[in-house]
Amino acid sequence: MKRTMAFLLLLAIIIMPAQAIIEPKDIKPVKNVIVMIPDGTSLPTVSIARWLQWYTNPDQPRLNIDPYMCGTVITHSSNAPIGDSAPTTSCYMTGYPSLTGYVSTYPVSDPANDIYPMDPAKAYQPLITVLEAGQLVHNKAAGLVFTCEFPHATPADCAAHSYQRGRYDWIAPQMVHNDLDVVIGGGVSLLSQENENYLLSNGYTIYKNDIQGMRTNKENKMWALFCDREMAYDIDRNPEEEPALEEMTRIAIEKLSRNENGFFLMVEGSKVDWAAHANDPAGIVTDFLAFDRACGVALDFARKNGETAVVIVPDHGNSGISLGVRHCTSYDKLTKDQLFHQLSLYKLTAEEFAKKVNSSPASEVQAIFREYAGFELTEEELMALYNCKDYTNSPIPLGERSSDGLSGSLYSGSLTSFMSQLLTSKTCFGFTTGGHTGEEVFLAAYHPQGTIPQGVYSNIELNQYLCALFGVEGKLDELTDTHFAKHTDVFREYTCEMTPAVDEKGSPTLVVKNKKKQMNIHPFTNIVTMGKKGGEEIRLNSVIVYVDANDTFYLPVELAEYLK
Repeated sequence: MKRTMAFLLLLAIIIMPAQAIIEPKDIKPVKNVIVMIPDGTSLPTVSIARWLQWYTNPDQPRLNIDPYMCGTVITHSSNAPIGDSAPTTSCYMTGYPSLTGYVSTYPVSDPANDIYPMDPAKAYQPLITVLEAGQLVHNKAAGLVFTCEFPHATPADCAAHSYQRGRYDWIAPQMVHNDLDVVIGGGVSLLSQENENYLLSNGYTIYKNDIQGMRTNKENKMWALFCDREMAYDIDRNPEEEPALEEMTRIAIEKLSRNENGFFLMVEGSKVDWAAHANDPAGIVTDFLAFDRACGVALDFARKNGETAVVIVPDHGNSGISLGVRHCTSYDKLTKDQLFHQLSLYKLTAEEFAKKVNSSPASEVQAIFREYAGFELTEEELMALYNCKDYTNSPIPLGERSSDGLSGSLYSGSLTSFMSQLLTSKTCFGFTTGGHTGEEVFLAAYHPQGTIPQGVYSNIELNQYLCALFGVEGKLDELTDTHFAKHTDVFREYTCEMTPAVDEKGSPTLVVKNKKKQMNIHPFTNIVTMGKKGGEEIRLNSVIVYVDANDTFYLPVELAEYLK
């Protein structure tokens, strides 16, 4: 009993919100805030990346983020210690923990399991983000840089609201209509013609798979998208077709910094997380190093600018990656060469290895591995490859492939999974899972006056720090109430009707009437039209969100004034 009580007390000390280590009143506001998120980065990833960089470049023993390491962050969902990207980044942006899959949206309460008490009456409420607050309160510019597709969880958390992270049809138009100044990343196929037309009509330049166009663009407002969905891993990237995260960050800062009111920029190293899910050490480490180079760009700008703060923090851990694993005999005595030489030879991710062997004759497999991995397959490994169900060039007919008689962990799953396990087996790295993990994540920060967060922060406290940097501390709830009020409250004195969606995946339009006027409210946009024919257009400074779970539109209180 005593041991249980002691454990509960320790747990309470760790996870319950405490007084911020730096009081918001003591944090000096800055003009610009850059938040950099290496998605799914556990601390061992940082260690392995640093060692690999030092091994391959002896004059670079330190990462760009090293001088700015200042603490750790406890990151979790509203009802679970291990979170996914949607609720974890959402908490950084809104100050509220949320549920798996929720994008900057108040969670449905789970009283038996909620880490903090959650209000059932607020379920599904869209929550104003730090980015949106900067736009609304200070007229700051806003930008997003990432290597996933643009409506993916982390970028979406900054500028959209949904209780289903996979509903890109809800999220993408919000990101477009939130009037972000600069967006650079993946997702060409996800920018609909309707959304593209909105951007073009509002002064944006749009580039699709046009790296030279992006580089030569001189305008302030730009969307530059590459690849149908996510961009390539950095190690697999064709530099003539896809820019590095470092370059994307530099271009975004250059454009955003022209705004006299300042800017908010979120940069995500998106695919560290994807490689961690795949247990692919080459992908994890090289994408993190690409992210660190982007951090170098942001930190260099901040040091020279004198009005910019940079906060660098993962949203959660992933994969339980370790430097040292039991199959490496006496791994604690191995040299740098023994630990990192093999990793330094990898020139492709496991995913790209799978594509390459599937696009080449089986006779070229050994040459591919010699060139891109620095070893040849053993006879057993070759037979395991031939027996992969999705190896299209296998000399073994599909109906005759089997893992019977093959031992070890290499012989299950997809071809990409086989490649991940094979490449990892040649190293002394290990993984505990292919999913997210719940350990604290690192925190690094730069502030021109030195008021940086130090120690162990909760994800809620980190939001408080970001709000204080922008001078919007204590204002997010007020902004949420003003810009995301329920339509039943805003239009309680008027007649409201919902016209059905044109298809089963669509959303209704809200029509509000009085004796003389009619307002037509379109979900997931910032556009309202007046009149039965929708002739007069009103453009808002925030988006309208429709939630089907409670059949509610969330919209600005000020809209009622247009009906008077």
